[in-house]
Amino acid sequence: MPAPAHVDPRLLRAFVTVAEELHFTRAAARLYVAQQALSRDVRRLERELGTELFVRTTRQVTPTADGERLLPYARRVLQAQDDLLAAFGQARPLLVDLNSPGLVTGRLVLERARGLASGEELMARYESGLTHAAAELLAGRLDVSFGRFAGLAPALRAGLGHQPVRYEPMAVVLPEDHPLAGLPRVPLAALAGETVYAGAGNPRTAEWTDLAHRLFEGRGIEVAAPAPLAVGEEEFQRIMDKTRNPILAVVSFPAMASTVVRPLVDPVPLSPVSLVWRKGMAHPAFDALRRAAAQVAAEEGWLRRPAGGWIPGVDAAVMSVHT
Repeated sequence: MPAPAHVDPRLLRAFVTVAEELHFTRAAARLYVAQQALSRDVRRLERELGTELFVRTTRQVTPTADGERLLPYARRVLQAQDDLLAAFGQARPLLVDLNSPGLVTGRLVLERARGLASGEELMARYESGLTHAAAELLAGRLDVSFGRFAGLAPALRAGLGHQPVRYEPMAVVLPEDHPLAGLPRVPLAALAGETVYAGAGNPRTAEWTDLAHRLFEGRGIEVAAPAPLAVGEEEFQRIMDKTRNPILAVVSFPAMASTVVRPLVDPVPLSPVSLVWRKGMAHPAFDALRRAAAQVAAEEGWLRRPAGGWIPGVDAAVMSVHT
C-alpha cells in the first residue's frame, strides 16, 4: 500500500464506520450523511491509498486484507483527533448562527442539540443571512449557520459542507389594511402588480433576494428597490412602515405590529434550509448539532416536499446531495 502525503480524518472516519457496520446504509445513517456521499469518501480514500479497502457485493461488505491492515491505524488517528478536540475544543463554545431572532428552524435544532450535548456550550449568533455568514464560516469566526446553500456563489460552496434540514413554506407579510390581508392564504397570482420587499441591496442576504427573483420571474411581481439597511427588529419595522411594501418571508416569520403573515399558495413556494459549516471544522458539539438537525427534521417532516411545492431546479439538485 503506497504511503499518501496526507489523509483527511473525515475519510478515515467514513472508512472506520463502514468497517464497523459492514453496511453502507447503516454507516451513512450513523454518520448522518447521504449514502452517496459516504461511498464517495471511501472511494476517494481508496484512490489516495492506491488500494481497495472493501469487497462489495449486493449482499455484504467485507474489508480486504489492506482494509484490515488500515483499521487499527485509522482508529488510532481518530482517537488522537478526538483527544485533541477534547483538550482544546471545550475551551470555547460552538458558535451557531440562527440568522435572525424569532426564526424557528435553527432555534429548534439548537435547543435539541443542547440537550444532546449538555456538557458543551452552544452559543447563538445572528448574522442575518447566509451570504454574510458563509464568509464568517470560512474565516473561522463562526462555526455553523442555516440557510439556502444553493444561493451561495460556487467559490463559497466549495469550502463549505451542508446538510438539508427543511423545505420551509414561504409567506408574505402584509400591512393589516392591505387588500389581500383578509385572505387566509395568498395565491401567488394575486401578487401580480405588487412590489415586494426581499432584501434587495442587503449584501448579507443576497441568497434570499436571488430566490425572490426566481420565484417572481414571469409572474408580474417586482422585487422592491433597496431600502436603507435596518439593524434590529424595531428599525426594520419602521422602514417597512414607511414603504408599506409586502415582505417576502417564511411562515414562521415573527409577528410585527400592524401586519399579518399569510402563507403563499398556488404553488406553495419553499425556502430550502440547510445546516452549513466550514469543511474540516471540528468541535465536540458539532456531531450533536448534526444529529439534532436530522432528528428534528424527521420528527417534523421538514424534508417532505408538499404536493405542488415550488423550488428552483438548482436548489432541488443541491438539496438531494449533502456532505
